Amino acid sequence: MIISVDFDDTLLIKGQLNVALIGYLKGRQRAGDAVILNTCRGGKRLAEAINICRQHGLMFNAVNENLPIVITRLGYNPRKIFADLYIDDKAIKP
Repeated sequence: MIISVDFDDTLLIKGQLNVALIGYLKGRQRAGDAVILNTCRGGKRLAEAINICRQHGLMFNAVNENLPIVITRLGYNPRKIFADLYIDDKAIKP
């Protein structure tokens, strides 16, 4: 499974790290799933987000891009991140 996760208001809520979600994602990675950080952050703010997660043991399989296996299967790299599960504070289920 591929999991796409947002940072602001999802992994970090009001300046506090969402340790429950970090633990869940680390567990999913141990089970063989891939985790993609899918955030609007860029530059120094993106590096800050990656470092905060790294300090808590969460290493991403990709950041703001598709996994190489997805690109190979599709034959191109779509702009939208492909995932089986999207965790984002802005997500709604139609």
